[in-house]
Amino acid sequence: MALSAIKTGRRNESGIAAVIAALSERFGERLQTGEAVRAQHAHTTTYIPGQLPDAVVFPQSSEEVQAIVALASEHKVPLIAFGTGSSLEGHINAPFGGISVDMGRMDRVLEVNASDFDCTVEPGITREALNTYLRDTGLFFPIDPGANASIGGMASTRASGTNAVRYGTMKDNVLALTVVTAGAKEIRTAHRAKKSSTGYDLTRLFVGAEGTLGIITSITLRLQGIPETIAGGVCSFPTTADACNTVILTIQSGIPVARIELLDETQMRASNAYSGLTFPEQPTLFVEFHGNPETVALQSRQFAEIAAEFGGTEFRSTANLEERNQLWKARHNAYWAQKSLMPGGGIISTDVCVPISRLADCVEATQEDIRAHGLLAPIVGHAGDGNFHVGLLFDDKDPADIAKAEAFVARLNDRALSMDGTCTGEHGIGQGKMPFLEKELGDALDLMRQIKHGLDPDNIFNPGKIFAM
Repeated sequence: MALSAIKTGRRNESGIAAVIAALSERFGERLQTGEAVRAQHAHTTTYIPGQLPDAVVFPQSSEEVQAIVALASEHKVPLIAFGTGSSLEGHINAPFGGISVDMGRMDRVLEVNASDFDCTVEPGITREALNTYLRDTGLFFPIDPGANASIGGMASTRASGTNAVRYGTMKDNVLALTVVTAGAKEIRTAHRAKKSSTGYDLTRLFVGAEGTLGIITSITLRLQGIPETIAGGVCSFPTTADACNTVILTIQSGIPVARIELLDETQMRASNAYSGLTFPEQPTLFVEFHGNPETVALQSRQFAEIAAEFGGTEFRSTANLEERNQLWKARHNAYWAQKSLMPGGGIISTDVCVPISRLADCVEATQEDIRAHGLLAPIVGHAGDGNFHVGLLFDDKDPADIAKAEAFVARLNDRALSMDGTCTGEHGIGQGKMPFLEKELGDALDLMRQIKHGLDPDNIFNPGKIFAM
Protein backbone atom coordinates (compact mmCIF):
# COMPACT_ATOMS: atom_id res chain seq x y z
CA MET A 1 0.00 0.00 0.00
CA ALA A 2 3.05 2.25 0.11
CA LEU A 3 2.66 5.56 -1.65
CA SER A 4 5.89 4.87 -3.50
CA ALA A 5 4.25 1.85 -5.12
CA ILE A 6 1.52 3.95 -6.76
CA LYS A 7 3.21 5.21 -9.88
CA THR A 8 2.18 6.67 -13.20
CA GLY A 9 2.87 4.31 -16.11
CA ARG A 10 3.84 4.90 -19.71
CA ARG A 11 1.33 7.00 -21.62
CA ASN A 12 0.17 6.60 -25.20
CA GLU A 13 0.30 10.32 -26.03
CA SER A 14 -0.56 10.11 -29.72
CA GLY A 15 -3.39 7.64 -29.12
CA ILE A 16 -4.86 9.75 -26.33
CA ALA A 17 -4.80 12.85 -28.52
CA ALA A 18 -6.50 11.00 -31.38
CA VAL A 19 -9.25 9.61 -29.15
CA ILE A 20 -9.91 12.98 -27.51
CA ALA A 21 -10.23 14.62 -30.93
CA ALA A 22 -12.67 11.97 -32.17
CA LEU A 23 -14.73 12.03 -28.97
CA SER A 24 -14.88 15.82 -29.03
CA GLU A 25 -16.29 15.74 -32.55
CA ARG A 26 -18.94 13.18 -31.64
CA PHE A 27 -19.90 14.20 -28.09
CA GLY A 28 -19.38 17.95 -28.12
CA GLU A 29 -19.87 19.38 -24.63
CA ARG A 30 -20.24 15.86 -23.24
CA LEU A 31 -16.46 15.54 -23.62
CA GLN A 32 -14.65 17.59 -20.96
CA THR A 33 -10.91 18.22 -20.64
CA GLY A 34 -10.87 20.92 -17.96
CA GLU A 35 -8.66 20.21 -14.98
CA ALA A 36 -11.43 20.66 -12.40
CA VAL A 37 -13.65 18.04 -14.04
CA ARG A 38 -10.73 15.66 -14.51
CA ALA A 39 -9.72 16.11 -10.86
CA GLN A 40 -13.26 15.24 -9.75
CA HIS A 41 -12.94 12.00 -11.69
CA ALA A 42 -9.73 11.03 -9.92
CA HIS A 43 -11.17 11.80 -6.51
CA THR A 44 -10.96 8.89 -4.14
CA THR A 45 -11.81 8.79 -0.44
CA THR A 46 -8.41 7.47 0.52
CA TYR A 47 -4.98 8.95 0.93
CA ILE A 48 -3.74 7.48 -2.38
CA PRO A 49 -2.91 10.51 -4.58
CA GLY A 50 -5.27 11.25 -7.45
CA GLN A 51 -4.07 10.45 -10.98
CA LEU A 52 -6.14 12.47 -13.43
CA PRO A 53 -7.56 11.17 -16.70
CA ASP A 54 -6.91 13.23 -19.83
CA ALA A 55 -10.61 13.71 -20.51
CA VAL A 56 -14.05 12.77 -19.23
CA VAL A 57 -16.86 11.61 -21.51
CA PHE A 58 -20.54 11.29 -20.57
CA PRO A 59 -22.31 8.59 -22.62
CA GLN A 60 -26.10 8.35 -22.58
CA SER A 61 -26.64 4.93 -24.16
CA SER A 62 -25.07 1.54 -24.65
CA GLU A 63 -24.45 2.39 -28.30
CA GLU A 64 -22.37 5.38 -27.23
CA VAL A 65 -20.36 3.22 -24.83
CA GLN A 66 -19.65 0.85 -27.72
CA ALA A 67 -18.46 3.77 -29.84
CA ILE A 68 -16.13 4.92 -27.05
CA VAL A 69 -14.72 1.43 -26.60
CA ALA A 70 -14.22 1.04 -30.35
CA LEU A 71 -12.11 4.23 -30.46
CA ALA A 72 -10.12 3.24 -27.39
CA SER A 73 -9.49 -0.23 -28.78
CA GLU A 74 -8.33 1.17 -32.11
CA HIS A 75 -5.83 3.55 -30.47
CA LYS A 76 -5.03 1.41 -27.40
CA VAL A 77 -6.08 4.11 -24.93
CA PRO A 78 -7.14 3.37 -21.33
CA LEU A 79 -10.77 3.68 -20.26
CA ILE A 80 -11.77 4.05 -16.62
CA ALA A 81 -15.49 3.58 -15.92
CA PHE A 82 -16.75 6.04 -13.29
CA GLY A 83 -19.86 5.78 -11.10
CA THR A 84 -20.01 8.22 -8.17
CA GLY A 85 -16.37 8.18 -7.08
CA SER A 86 -17.06 6.67 -3.64
CA SER A 87 -14.56 3.79 -3.94
CA LEU A 88 -11.78 3.57 -1.39
CA GLU A 89 -8.69 2.02 -2.97
CA GLY A 90 -7.81 4.26 -5.93
CA HIS A 91 -10.10 2.36 -8.32
CA ILE A 92 -10.82 5.40 -10.50
CA ASN A 93 -7.27 6.71 -10.82
CA ALA A 94 -5.72 6.92 -14.30
CA PRO A 95 -2.07 5.83 -13.82
CA PHE A 96 -1.58 5.59 -17.62
CA GLY A 97 -3.79 8.55 -18.48
CA GLY A 98 -6.73 7.97 -20.78
CA ILE A 99 -10.47 8.62 -20.69
CA SER A 100 -12.81 8.54 -17.72
CA VAL A 101 -16.20 7.21 -18.83
CA ASP A 102 -18.75 8.79 -16.50
CA MET A 103 -21.86 6.57 -16.48
CA GLY A 104 -23.96 9.01 -14.44
CA ARG A 105 -26.25 9.93 -17.35
CA MET A 106 -27.14 6.28 -17.95
CA ASP A 107 -29.40 6.15 -14.91
CA ARG A 108 -32.72 4.73 -16.09
CA VAL A 109 -34.75 1.88 -14.66
CA LEU A 110 -35.25 -0.25 -17.76
CA GLU A 111 -37.66 -2.85 -16.41
CA VAL A 112 -39.29 -3.94 -13.16
CA ASN A 113 -40.71 -7.45 -12.92
CA ALA A 114 -42.51 -7.23 -9.60
CA SER A 115 -43.96 -10.73 -9.79
CA ASP A 116 -40.46 -12.14 -10.28
CA PHE A 117 -38.82 -9.87 -7.71
CA ASP A 118 -36.25 -8.46 -10.13
CA CYS A 119 -35.46 -5.34 -12.12
CA THR A 120 -33.03 -4.21 -14.81
CA VAL A 121 -31.30 -0.85 -14.54
CA GLU A 122 -28.59 1.18 -16.21
CA PRO A 123 -25.29 1.40 -14.31
CA GLY A 124 -25.46 5.09 -13.38
CA ILE A 125 -28.53 4.91 -11.16
CA THR A 126 -27.72 5.16 -7.46
CA ARG A 127 -29.05 2.74 -4.87
CA GLU A 128 -31.09 5.48 -3.18
CA ALA A 129 -32.67 6.58 -6.47
CA LEU A 130 -33.51 2.96 -7.30
CA ASN A 131 -35.22 2.37 -3.98
CA THR A 132 -37.18 5.61 -4.34
CA TYR A 133 -38.38 4.37 -7.76
CA LEU A 134 -39.30 0.95 -6.32
CA ARG A 135 -41.14 2.23 -3.25
CA ASP A 136 -44.66 1.95 -4.70
CA THR A 137 -44.05 -1.65 -5.83
CA GLY A 138 -43.56 -2.94 -2.29
CA LEU A 139 -40.04 -4.06 -3.22
CA PHE A 140 -36.57 -2.78 -2.41
CA PHE A 141 -32.94 -3.43 -3.28
CA PRO A 142 -31.20 -4.33 -0.01
CA ILE A 143 -27.48 -3.84 -0.62
CA ASP A 144 -26.41 -0.78 1.38
CA PRO A 145 -22.68 0.06 1.36
CA GLY A 146 -23.32 3.34 3.18
CA ALA A 147 -22.38 5.72 0.39
CA ASN A 148 -25.04 6.51 -2.20
CA ALA A 149 -23.05 4.55 -4.76
CA SER A 150 -24.07 3.77 -8.33
CA ILE A 151 -25.37 0.27 -9.04
CA GLY A 152 -22.73 -0.19 -11.75
CA GLY A 153 -19.96 0.74 -9.32
CA MET A 154 -21.42 -1.53 -6.67
CA ALA A 155 -21.43 -4.44 -9.12
CA SER A 156 -17.89 -3.68 -10.30
CA THR A 157 -16.49 -3.66 -6.76
CA ARG A 158 -18.69 -6.50 -5.47
CA ALA A 159 -20.09 -4.16 -2.82
CA SER A 160 -21.59 -5.24 0.45
CA GLY A 161 -22.77 -3.29 3.49
CA THR A 162 -24.90 -3.28 6.58
CA ASN A 163 -27.64 -5.61 5.25
CA ALA A 164 -25.28 -8.28 3.91
CA VAL A 165 -25.65 -10.58 6.91
CA ARG A 166 -29.25 -11.24 5.82
CA TYR A 167 -29.39 -10.40 2.11
CA GLY A 168 -25.88 -11.19 0.91
CA THR A 169 -23.57 -9.04 -1.22
CA MET A 170 -23.70 -7.86 -4.84
CA LYS A 171 -22.48 -11.25 -6.07
CA ASP A 172 -25.64 -12.79 -4.57
CA ASN A 173 -28.01 -10.16 -5.95
CA VAL A 174 -26.90 -9.61 -9.55
CA LEU A 175 -28.73 -12.00 -11.88
CA ALA A 176 -27.34 -10.80 -15.21
CA LEU A 177 -25.32 -8.08 -16.89
CA THR A 178 -24.75 -6.57 -20.28
CA VAL A 179 -21.12 -5.60 -20.77
CA VAL A 180 -19.20 -3.90 -23.59
CA THR A 181 -15.98 -5.83 -24.05
CA ALA A 182 -12.75 -5.15 -25.91
CA GLY A 183 -14.14 -5.71 -29.39
CA ALA A 184 -16.76 -3.00 -28.72
CA LYS A 185 -19.28 -5.85 -28.58
CA GLU A 186 -22.03 -5.86 -25.98
CA ILE A 187 -22.52 -9.29 -24.43
CA ARG A 188 -25.26 -10.54 -22.12
CA THR A 189 -23.99 -12.79 -19.34
CA ALA A 190 -27.29 -14.48 -18.39
CA HIS A 191 -31.07 -14.23 -18.44
CA ARG A 192 -33.55 -13.58 -15.63
CA ALA A 193 -33.98 -17.16 -14.48
CA LYS A 194 -33.12 -17.53 -10.80
CA LYS A 195 -30.71 -20.36 -11.51
CA SER A 196 -28.82 -21.73 -14.48
CA SER A 197 -26.23 -24.42 -15.20
CA THR A 198 -25.28 -23.15 -18.65
CA GLY A 199 -21.55 -22.77 -19.14
CA TYR A 200 -19.19 -20.46 -17.31
CA ASP A 201 -20.65 -18.08 -14.72
CA LEU A 202 -19.83 -14.91 -16.65
CA THR A 203 -21.99 -12.75 -14.40
CA ARG A 204 -19.83 -13.55 -11.38
CA LEU A 205 -16.71 -13.01 -13.49
CA PHE A 206 -17.61 -9.37 -14.18
CA VAL A 207 -19.06 -8.70 -10.71
CA GLY A 208 -16.02 -7.64 -8.72
CA ALA A 209 -13.71 -7.23 -11.73
CA GLU A 210 -13.44 -3.50 -10.91
CA GLY A 211 -13.96 -2.47 -14.53
CA THR A 212 -10.83 -4.31 -15.72
CA LEU A 213 -12.65 -6.63 -18.15
CA GLY A 214 -15.23 -4.36 -19.77
CA ILE A 215 -17.80 -1.63 -19.12
CA ILE A 216 -21.15 -2.66 -17.64
CA THR A 217 -24.14 -1.15 -19.45
CA SER A 218 -27.05 -2.80 -17.61
CA ILE A 219 -27.60 -4.84 -14.47
CA THR A 220 -30.45 -7.21 -13.62
CA LEU A 221 -30.95 -7.29 -9.85
CA ARG A 222 -32.69 -9.54 -7.36
CA LEU A 223 -35.21 -7.57 -5.23
CA GLN A 224 -36.79 -8.20 -1.83
CA GLY A 225 -40.18 -7.41 -0.38
CA ILE A 226 -40.26 -4.44 1.98
CA PRO A 227 -40.60 -6.01 5.45
CA GLU A 228 -43.88 -5.55 7.28
CA THR A 229 -41.99 -4.59 10.43
CA ILE A 230 -38.48 -3.20 10.86
CA ALA A 231 -37.16 -2.73 14.38
CA GLY A 232 -33.72 -1.92 15.68
CA GLY A 233 -31.82 -0.86 18.74
CA VAL A 234 -28.51 -0.40 20.52
CA CYS A 235 -26.66 -2.44 23.12
CA SER A 236 -23.38 -1.49 24.85
CA PHE A 237 -20.80 -3.91 26.29
CA PRO A 238 -17.95 -3.84 28.80
CA THR A 239 -15.37 -4.93 26.21
CA THR A 240 -15.06 -5.33 22.45
CA ALA A 241 -14.61 -9.07 22.97
CA ASP A 242 -18.00 -9.23 24.71
CA ALA A 243 -19.64 -7.43 21.78
CA CYS A 244 -17.93 -9.69 19.24
CA ASN A 245 -18.87 -12.85 21.14
CA THR A 246 -22.48 -11.67 21.22
CA VAL A 247 -22.36 -11.36 17.43
CA ILE A 248 -20.81 -14.79 17.04
CA LEU A 249 -23.40 -16.53 19.24
CA THR A 250 -26.27 -14.61 17.58
CA ILE A 251 -25.20 -15.83 14.14
CA GLN A 252 -24.45 -19.35 15.33
CA SER A 253 -27.89 -19.51 16.98
CA GLY A 254 -29.53 -18.89 13.60
CA ILE A 255 -31.27 -15.66 14.60
CA PRO A 256 -32.05 -13.99 11.23
CA VAL A 257 -30.67 -10.57 12.13
CA ALA A 258 -30.85 -8.08 9.24
CA ARG A 259 -28.05 -5.78 10.44
CA ILE A 260 -25.58 -6.15 13.29
CA GLU A 261 -22.91 -3.47 13.33
CA LEU A 262 -19.98 -3.14 15.71
CA LEU A 263 -18.64 0.25 16.84
CA ASP A 264 -15.74 0.29 19.29
CA GLU A 265 -15.38 2.86 22.08
CA THR A 266 -13.35 5.26 19.94
CA GLN A 267 -15.92 5.12 17.16
CA MET A 268 -18.74 5.70 19.66
CA ARG A 269 -16.95 8.77 20.98
CA ALA A 270 -16.60 10.08 17.43
CA SER A 271 -20.19 9.25 16.42
CA ASN A 272 -21.68 10.77 19.56
CA ALA A 273 -19.86 14.04 18.88
CA TYR A 274 -20.46 14.13 15.13
CA SER A 275 -24.06 12.88 15.01
CA GLY A 276 -25.34 14.32 18.28
CA LEU A 277 -25.89 10.98 20.01
CA THR A 278 -25.68 10.30 23.74
CA PHE A 279 -24.81 6.60 23.91
CA PRO A 280 -22.19 5.28 26.36
CA GLU A 281 -18.67 5.48 24.95
CA GLN A 282 -18.26 1.72 25.10
CA PRO A 283 -18.12 -1.04 22.49
CA THR A 284 -21.61 -1.05 20.99
CA LEU A 285 -23.78 -3.07 18.63
CA PHE A 286 -26.37 -1.45 16.35
CA VAL A 287 -28.92 -4.17 15.52
CA GLU A 288 -31.95 -4.41 13.22
CA PHE A 289 -34.54 -7.12 12.57
CA HIS A 290 -36.92 -7.51 9.59
CA GLY A 291 -40.15 -9.52 9.47
CA ASN A 292 -43.68 -9.41 10.87
CA PRO A 293 -44.43 -8.01 14.35
CA GLU A 294 -44.34 -11.42 16.03
CA THR A 295 -41.06 -12.65 14.53
CA VAL A 296 -39.32 -9.31 15.07
CA ALA A 297 -40.38 -9.28 18.73
CA LEU A 298 -39.13 -12.88 19.17
CA GLN A 299 -35.80 -12.14 17.50
CA SER A 300 -35.31 -9.05 19.66
CA ARG A 301 -35.91 -11.07 22.84
CA GLN A 302 -33.52 -13.81 21.72
CA PHE A 303 -30.81 -11.28 20.95
CA ALA A 304 -31.36 -9.50 24.29
CA GLU A 305 -30.85 -12.80 26.15
CA ILE A 306 -27.56 -13.46 24.35
CA ALA A 307 -26.34 -9.91 24.91
CA ALA A 308 -27.10 -10.18 28.63
CA GLU A 309 -24.88 -13.28 28.85
CA PHE A 310 -21.94 -11.12 27.78
CA GLY A 311 -22.69 -8.17 30.04
CA GLY A 312 -24.63 -6.12 27.51
CA THR A 313 -26.88 -3.28 28.61
CA GLU A 314 -30.65 -3.68 28.35
CA PHE A 315 -31.61 -4.01 24.68
CA ARG A 316 -34.71 -2.11 23.68
CA SER A 317 -35.78 -2.30 20.07
CA THR A 318 -37.88 0.33 18.37
CA ALA A 319 -39.87 0.35 15.15
CA ASN A 320 -40.06 4.15 15.16
CA LEU A 321 -38.86 5.31 11.75
CA GLU A 322 -37.34 8.58 12.95
CA GLU A 323 -35.34 6.86 15.70
CA ARG A 324 -34.12 4.15 13.36
CA ASN A 325 -33.12 6.67 10.70
CA GLN A 326 -31.11 8.64 13.26
CA LEU A 327 -29.31 5.47 14.30
CA TRP A 328 -28.38 4.33 10.81
CA LYS A 329 -27.53 7.82 9.61
CA ALA A 330 -24.97 7.94 12.42
CA ARG A 331 -23.62 4.56 11.30
CA HIS A 332 -23.38 5.68 7.68
CA ASN A 333 -21.59 8.85 8.77
CA ALA A 334 -18.94 6.86 10.65
CA TYR A 335 -16.22 7.83 8.14
CA TRP A 336 -16.88 11.55 8.57
CA ALA A 337 -17.10 11.12 12.33
CA GLN A 338 -13.68 9.47 12.24
CA LYS A 339 -12.20 12.34 10.24
CA SER A 340 -13.55 14.83 12.76
CA LEU A 341 -11.24 13.33 15.40
CA MET A 342 -8.24 14.79 13.54
CA PRO A 343 -9.34 17.79 11.45
CA GLY A 344 -6.95 18.41 8.60
CA GLY A 345 -5.25 15.05 9.00
CA GLY A 346 -5.23 12.08 6.67
CA ILE A 347 -7.27 8.91 7.01
CA ILE A 348 -6.85 5.39 5.69
CA SER A 349 -10.18 3.60 5.65
CA THR A 350 -9.29 -0.06 5.30
CA ASP A 351 -11.13 -3.33 5.87
CA VAL A 352 -10.47 -7.02 6.39
CA CYS A 353 -12.76 -10.00 6.86
CA VAL A 354 -12.26 -13.22 8.83
CA PRO A 355 -14.38 -16.30 9.56
CA ILE A 356 -17.03 -15.30 12.09
CA SER A 357 -15.49 -17.59 14.74
CA ARG A 358 -12.25 -15.56 14.60
CA LEU A 359 -13.85 -12.11 14.70
CA ALA A 360 -13.22 -11.48 18.41
CA ASP A 361 -9.60 -12.68 18.11
CA CYS A 362 -8.88 -10.45 15.13
CA VAL A 363 -10.54 -7.31 16.52
CA GLU A 364 -8.89 -7.72 19.93
CA ALA A 365 -5.45 -8.24 18.40
CA THR A 366 -5.99 -5.19 16.20
CA GLN A 367 -6.94 -3.03 19.17
CA GLU A 368 -3.83 -4.20 21.02
CA ASP A 369 -1.76 -3.23 17.96
CA ILE A 370 -3.39 0.23 17.90
CA ARG A 371 -2.64 0.79 21.59
CA ALA A 372 0.91 -0.56 21.38
CA HIS A 373 1.84 1.87 18.58
CA GLY A 374 -0.01 4.89 19.93
CA LEU A 375 -2.39 5.14 16.96
CA LEU A 376 -5.79 6.79 16.65
CA ALA A 377 -7.89 4.28 14.74
CA PRO A 378 -11.63 3.76 15.39
CA ILE A 379 -13.09 0.38 14.45
CA VAL A 380 -16.51 -0.15 12.91
CA GLY A 381 -17.73 -3.23 11.13
CA HIS A 382 -20.36 -5.43 9.57
CA ALA A 383 -19.74 -7.84 12.39
CA GLY A 384 -22.29 -10.43 11.29
CA ASP A 385 -20.06 -11.23 8.33
CA GLY A 386 -16.75 -11.15 10.22
CA ASN A 387 -15.94 -7.95 8.32
CA PHE A 388 -14.61 -4.84 10.06
CA HIS A 389 -13.15 -1.49 9.04
CA VAL A 390 -10.42 0.59 10.64
CA GLY A 391 -10.29 4.35 10.11
CA LEU A 392 -6.62 5.08 10.73
CA LEU A 393 -5.95 8.79 11.31
CA PHE A 394 -2.45 10.18 10.76
CA ASP A 395 -0.43 13.19 9.65
CA ASP A 396 -0.37 12.75 5.88
CA LYS A 397 2.35 15.41 5.54
CA ASP A 398 4.80 13.61 7.84
CA PRO A 399 6.78 10.81 6.10
CA ALA A 400 7.41 9.09 9.42
CA ASP A 401 3.70 9.07 10.28
CA ILE A 402 2.83 7.82 6.80
CA ALA A 403 5.32 4.95 7.21
CA LYS A 404 3.86 4.15 10.62
CA ALA A 405 0.33 4.07 9.19
CA GLU A 406 1.31 1.87 6.26
CA ALA A 407 3.09 -0.56 8.58
CA PHE A 408 -0.10 -0.89 10.63
CA VAL A 409 -2.18 -1.61 7.53
CA ALA A 410 0.30 -4.31 6.48
CA ARG A 411 0.10 -5.94 9.92
CA LEU A 412 -3.70 -5.79 9.84
CA ASN A 413 -3.85 -7.58 6.50
CA ASP A 414 -1.28 -10.18 7.55
CA ARG A 415 -3.29 -10.80 10.72
CA ALA A 416 -6.50 -11.42 8.78
CA LEU A 417 -4.74 -13.74 6.32
CA SER A 418 -3.20 -15.71 9.19
CA MET A 419 -6.76 -16.40 10.41
CA ASP A 420 -7.83 -17.70 6.98
CA GLY A 421 -9.47 -14.39 6.21
CA THR A 422 -9.15 -11.92 3.35
CA CYS A 423 -7.41 -8.58 2.85
CA THR A 424 -10.71 -6.95 1.93
CA GLY A 425 -14.29 -7.95 2.61
CA GLU A 426 -15.84 -5.21 0.49
CA HIS A 427 -13.53 -2.30 -0.36
CA GLY A 428 -11.97 -4.14 -3.29
CA ILE A 429 -8.35 -4.18 -4.46
CA GLY A 430 -7.91 -1.16 -6.73
CA GLN A 431 -4.36 0.12 -6.29
CA GLY A 432 -4.13 0.10 -2.51
CA LYS A 433 -4.61 -3.61 -1.81
CA MET A 434 -2.52 -5.02 -4.66
CA PRO A 435 0.40 -6.23 -2.50
CA PHE A 436 -1.94 -8.04 -0.12
CA LEU A 437 -3.89 -9.80 -2.88
CA GLU A 438 -0.66 -11.40 -4.03
CA LYS A 439 -0.05 -12.66 -0.48
CA GLU A 440 -3.62 -13.94 -0.28
CA LEU A 441 -3.93 -15.78 -3.60
CA GLY A 442 -0.36 -16.38 -4.78
CA ASP A 443 -0.19 -18.29 -8.06
CA ALA A 444 -3.92 -17.81 -8.64
CA LEU A 445 -3.04 -14.31 -9.84
CA ASP A 446 -1.44 -15.89 -12.90
CA LEU A 447 -4.83 -17.29 -13.88
CA MET A 448 -6.41 -13.86 -13.35
CA ARG A 449 -3.78 -12.34 -15.63
CA GLN A 450 -4.58 -14.93 -18.32
CA ILE A 451 -8.28 -14.07 -18.10
CA LYS A 452 -7.50 -10.36 -18.27
CA HIS A 453 -5.21 -10.82 -21.28
CA GLY A 454 -7.75 -13.03 -23.04
CA LEU A 455 -10.62 -10.56 -22.63
CA ASP A 456 -8.60 -7.32 -22.82
CA PRO A 457 -5.40 -8.06 -24.78
CA ASP A 458 -4.46 -4.37 -25.10
CA ASN A 459 -5.08 -3.68 -21.40
CA ILE A 460 -7.39 -0.72 -22.03
CA PHE A 461 -9.95 -1.36 -19.27
CA ASN A 462 -8.91 0.27 -15.99
CA PRO A 463 -5.24 -0.73 -16.23
CA GLY A 464 -3.01 -0.71 -13.15
CA LYS A 465 -5.69 -2.10 -10.83
CA ILE A 466 -5.99 -5.42 -8.94
CA PHE A 467 -2.63 -6.76 -10.20
CA ALA A 468 0.25 -5.71 -12.41
CA MET A 469 0.32 -7.16 -15.91
